[in-house]
Amino acid sequence: MTKIILKLWMPVMAFMAITGMGQMPIFKRYYVADIPGLAWLGEPFTVHWAHYIGAAALMFIIAWLVTLWFAKQPKLTGSGKIRIVLLGLIIGTGYVRVIKNLPDIHFSPTVTMLIDWTHLLFAMLLGIAALWSARTGRKAYIKR
Repeated sequence: MTKIILKLWMPVMAFMAITGMGQMPIFKRYYVADIPGLAWLGEPFTVHWAHYIGAAALMFIIAWLVTLWFAKQPKLTGSGKIRIVLLGLIIGTGYVRVIKNLPDIHFSPTVTMLIDWTHLLFAMLLGIAALWSARTGRKAYIKR
């Protein structure tokens, strides 16, 4: 079962990156949504809910992996620790964004911008850390 979960990791993370970028209207602005099959990327409501569905899938995968980690408690690599911390920060700011979108919750425009930018910053840093880890051969999260 773990191999299935790990094979889902990259597609789910790619989906989250695409729908995350879709939260900013760049796909419609740069005519990516005009490509056949990608029109949904130009619909903000659809992209928003797709991002939530992807987040639910990501939370399931992470819950599964955390459960396995607690069962065996293997040692984490340095790059694994960095990526886990960044992923935790993305999840934390993502939860705050969900709370911000509730109908009875109101944040000031400055706080909203800060939440959005930190979420984007941590996502970009995770992408950079993942690319750096892959380029330097430090892909593993766990010491073997």
